[in-house]
Amino acid sequence: MVSQVLIIICLAGTATLLFSGFRLSNQTRKRLLILNAHRIAARSAIQKSRMDLAEVRNRARLLEDTVSGGASAVEKVHKAIANTTFGLIDMFSKDEEFKDSTRKARQTHHQKSEQVYQAVRTTNHALHILADTLIISKAEKRIASKPKKAP
Repeated sequence: MVSQVLIIICLAGTATLLFSGFRLSNQTRKRLLILNAHRIAARSAIQKSRMDLAEVRNRARLLEDTVSGGASAVEKVHKAIANTTFGLIDMFSKDEEFKDSTRKARQTHHQKSEQVYQAVRTTNHALHILADTLIISKAEKRIASKPKKAP
């Protein structure tokens, strides 16, 4: 009889311990899920910041390429119009002195227009570097130096 009471007490103790263990396991699992959700959210926020920064960088590159390509296109049209104009003057002019001065003007015009379009491209590139240094690099440093919060 005493042995049966001891067995019942041991079984009750074991059942209590098992119940407590399952309950603790369930609480730990819930906390782990919450912790994992916080980790995913933090990683997602960091990834979003990185993607935003990459988008800003890509837009800056696109803008630089657009301005540079636009300047090249305008330069080609400008040269075509100038060549046509100077060619017509050269073709229909009877005065040799006027033709010589037109040729000099054509050469000067081409040199100056090339310098202007090159200045536009150089300024565009310099502005891109300046924007990269001032805006994008600061944003990168801000993202990298953000303090990490524990959930």
